[in-house]
Amino acid sequence: YLSIYLYQSCRNNSITAKGRIYPHGVTASYGEMCYHDNSLVSASLEALIQHLVPTVDYYPDRSYVFTFLLSSRLFLHPYELMTRVCHLCVEQQRSGDALLDKIRFREVAPKLVQLLTEWTETFPYDFRDERMMRCLKDMTHHVARGDEYSWRAMQQMTQRLIKRLSALGQYEEAVAALNTVAMERPASLKSKQASGQRSDVMSVCEDAFILAQQLTHIELDRLSFIGPEEFIQTFAMKDPLENHKGFFRKRKTSNLEAYINWFNRLSYLVATEICMPVKKKHRARIIEFFIDVAQECFNIGNFNSLMAIITGMNMSPVSRLKKTWSKVNTDKFEILEHQMDPSSNFSNYRTALRGATQRSETAHSSQEKIVIPFFSLLIKDIYFLNEGCASRLPNGHINFEKLWELAKQVSEFLVWRQVICPFDRDRRVLQYLVTTPVFSEDELHLASYESEGPENNMEKDSRRSLR
Repeated sequence: YLSIYLYQSCRNNSITAKGRIYPHGVTASYGEMCYHDNSLVSASLEALIQHLVPTVDYYPDRSYVFTFLLSSRLFLHPYELMTRVCHLCVEQQRSGDALLDKIRFREVAPKLVQLLTEWTETFPYDFRDERMMRCLKDMTHHVARGDEYSWRAMQQMTQRLIKRLSALGQYEEAVAALNTVAMERPASLKSKQASGQRSDVMSVCEDAFILAQQLTHIELDRLSFIGPEEFIQTFAMKDPLENHKGFFRKRKTSNLEAYINWFNRLSYLVATEICMPVKKKHRARIIEFFIDVAQECFNIGNFNSLMAIITGMNMSPVSRLKKTWSKVNTDKFEILEHQMDPSSNFSNYRTALRGATQRSETAHSSQEKIVIPFFSLLIKDIYFLNEGCASRLPNGHINFEKLWELAKQVSEFLVWRQVICPFDRDRRVLQYLVTTPVFSEDELHLASYESEGPENNMEKDSRRSLR
């Protein structure tokens, strides 16, 4: 639905040789930039780059800085943009008189530092590219010649950036180590008969609210390391930039992918915990426990864990356990499923998300600030927004209306991302959630058939082939 709507809205805003036709309001063009009711709607790439460059008496609007830095990577590499912005900023101060040039650059230096500070703080991962760091170093030397105050600010900014990149490296190493531990498959996981050797989730944590809190810790930890640019880089230009070293040596969207992998892991963990127990009564108790955890996630505003739990409980190895489900009161589960129902483009979930967002905006406690969106749907929305509208207009201009919309969706994510989790950490529970081994899809089916035998020939064939 979203893609159709966006496509139609883009078609309806038709383009003529003179500019965009709007039913209401005032359209005006200033050189290579087109405005509607004082809002930038389109411009040439050169004009947009120039609009980013500060001067003595001009600094770009913060919303413009974020929007263009975010989406410019659809058209050129961040290194190329930074090189051009720094070059223009320096060249615009040249008069031919060395002393006058120094005075003029000293006046503009604080604004250049401000722009680079916004860049390094909002998009620090751009600076994993060695060329970006070199450019930053060159500008620090240039600034040092003109203004000591700005030079100190540049040094402090660089130190903060290095600290952030160091934390990112440590996070990525920790996630890789956790994944390695989780992939080690002990014998206890390979057969239900040996499952007594393995702890289950309720032996680690019997309180559904505490488990939901620990899931929220993991969600917010992992969200905090996703760079806003990763949403755009999932569909940014690939050629010929992929041949470059540095920026593309590490995958552009690795933290975003790690977060999606966490969702999948949680779904499989839920299914494993349900399929593992030998006794039907125990399986039913695990199902009811996860329903309570899902309810607590909903109350907290943790929609990603909620959806992962529902997904795990709806996997066929779990859903086919009819004798087990007959022992479960499913009223709460059906309400939660209704909240996350995909029909009408997840309209029920979107209503709940709006409610959580409004609660967050007027929050009196840090717990009320928590909003963790169903992440795969957020990515899909941004993808359809990109696909549904052209990035360039027929006259060659960049469609800046589209860039505003992309920035609007990503900036909302940034607000959610910066919430500090208010709950106490339970290291034993956290360790269990991120490292305990889980069944593969085939192992889940086998465990399910061991719990409740095949009901028809198709299931019998399936069990036979899996064995």
